[in-house]
Amino acid sequence: SPVLMAAFPINAERARVLVPGNELFPLQVFGKGLLVVTVINYLATTIGKYIEFSIGIACTHQTEPMPSFLPRVLGGQLELAQFVFDLPVSSEISVKGGKGIWGMPKHQANLSFDIGETKITTQYEADGKLAMAVEIDKPTETPIPLSMTVSSYSAFRGLLFKAYLHF
Repeated sequence: SPVLMAAFPINAERARVLVPGNELFPLQVFGKGLLVVTVINYLATTIGKYIEFSIGIACTHQTEPMPSFLPRVLGGQLELAQFVFDLPVSSEISVKGGKGIWGMPKHQANLSFDIGETKITTQYEADGKLAMAVEIDKPTETPIPLSMTVSSYSAFRGLLFKAYLHF
């Protein structure tokens, strides 16, 4: 399934207000947080085709926040993850499975994922209005490995849920 991933700098202190509890903290790189957008165009699943548009905040899972330079120095000594802030999907069955099985904040929305000759574009519409759009140049090669596992956290029914995503 084609995937578009992009990260954008954000204010880490303002992002902290959006992250629940006291064990997740926005990851800071050079004093900035990271907004992570991951859009997956699922082409073959047991529940059919659908698009998932994940909007998350890169975070660490620990007992207290770390200074921004430490994640680079410590490498694998802390869990790097994302807190999923919003998770629209294009099908109702994905909403039901995502909430019921994974505890993810899925909701149905109008989504698109288009791979053109030179650009990849994706769009999320909420209540008939553009909520977010991302357009990138179509890569000729993949500069990062595609075999990885990512931890994703979400808040559901007052609890913090953790899911593992394998890419």
